[in-house]
Amino acid sequence: MNGGGKAWLESLSVRGIRPGLESITSLLDALGSPQMAYRTIHVAGSDGKGSVCCMLESILISAGYRVGMFTSPQIISVNECIRIDGKDICDESFERVIQEVREASERTCECTNFEALTACAFLAFKEAGVDIAIIEVGMGGRLDATNVLDPEVTVINNIGMEHTQFLGNDLHTIASEKAGIMKPGVPCVTMNTGDALDAIKEKADELGCPLVCVDPDDIDVLSCAPDHTMIRYDCSTYRLGLPGSYQGRNAALAIETVQLLKDSSKIKRFIPIGLEAATWPCRMQKIDGLPLIIDATHTVKGAEFLSQDIDRIYGKVILVTAMLNDKDMDGVAKLLSKIAIRVLVSSPDSPRAAPAETLASCYRKYHDAVTAYSTVADAVETALKQEGTVLVTGSFRTAEDCLKWLKRTR
Repeated sequence: MNGGGKAWLESLSVRGIRPGLESITSLLDALGSPQMAYRTIHVAGSDGKGSVCCMLESILISAGYRVGMFTSPQIISVNECIRIDGKDICDESFERVIQEVREASERTCECTNFEALTACAFLAFKEAGVDIAIIEVGMGGRLDATNVLDPEVTVINNIGMEHTQFLGNDLHTIASEKAGIMKPGVPCVTMNTGDALDAIKEKADELGCPLVCVDPDDIDVLSCAPDHTMIRYDCSTYRLGLPGSYQGRNAALAIETVQLLKDSSKIKRFIPIGLEAATWPCRMQKIDGLPLIIDATHTVKGAEFLSQDIDRIYGKVILVTAMLNDKDMDGVAKLLSKIAIRVLVSSPDSPRAAPAETLASCYRKYHDAVTAYSTVADAVETALKQEGTVLVTGSFRTAEDCLKWLKRTR
C-alpha cells in the first residue's frame, strides 16, 4: 500500500483522545478478539511503565518465549510501539494489520488513532503467534483502550498528578482510574504509597486481587554508571542494562511480576540475564561520541530521580528542556534547576507543546541563566558548543526533536 495504511492511521489523530471501551470492543470483536489468543501482562502507572515492560520483555525472551510488547508513544517511528521478540514490527507486517483494522473499523465504528494502534498490536501478536504479550496502558487505565484484556498479572507503577482533565484532580481519584486495569482474582504488583496505594488497596479488596506491594526500602542501589546500574533486591544482586537508580524500582516490579506468572519456575533463573540485556531508548541514554544524554522524563517524580542520578554520575550539566502543556512544569523546573549550569528552554514539535517562554518563566524562579530558543534543535546545537555535558529532557517529543537533529547533522 506504499505507506497508505500508516497515512490512514495518522489521519485518525484528529479525533483526539476519547476514553471508553465501546469502540475498541466493537473493533476487536470484528477482528475475532485477537487479544485473547495469548497470555498478557498489563502495565499502568505514571512513571517507568516502558522500562518495566522492556525488562519483562528481555527476561521472557531470554527464557525462550516468543514475546509481543505494545508501548506508547513512539519516539521516531510508530513501528516502535509494536515489538515482536525485541524488534519493531516491520513495515510489511504493519501495513497488513493496519489494512485489516481499517476494514474492520469501516464496518463497525469510527475509532481513534490509539484505538486503531492498539487493535493493530493485538492482531499483530496473534498473527506472529506470540506466547505472551506485555501491554502498556496508554493513559489512565479503567477507560484506556488496552483495558480489554484478561491478564495473568497487572502492574501499577508510580502514580503522579497527570492528565487531570481526563483522570481527576487528586491523587486518589487518578489512582482509582489506573487501578481500573485490575481484574477479579488477578494478582497485581505495585510500589505506590499514601493516597495512591489506598486507592489500589480498595480496588484489590473489591475484586479479590492478591496484591504485592514492593517496598522501595528493600531495594539497595549499589552503584550507578552511564551504561548500567547495580542493585541488590531480595537477597540477590543484579546488573541492570539501564542506567539510573530509579531503574532499581522498575527491576523490582519486573522481578515480582515474573514470580506471579503461572510458569515462573521455568523463568526465574533467566531474570539476571534478562535484566542485564534490557535496553530502552531515551532513558538516560548516552550518545556515543558526544557529551550528550537524552531522557524522556516528564513528571515530577521522574525529575526527582533524574536529578539525583545525573548529579551522581555526571555532576552539573547544561540543561536543554521542552515540555508539553499538561505537565507540572514548575515542579519539574524546581528539581532540574539544581543540576543545571545553565538552562536552554524551547518548545517541542507537538500540538500540546508548552510555549518556550511559559516554561522559561518557571525556570527563572529557580535559576539565573535561562534562555529560550525557537526549536529544540537550536537549543541542542547551542548547548553542544559550550563546555560541559548536555542533558536533553522534558518529554518524548523533546527526545524525538533531539534525535532528528542528530540524524540530520551526523
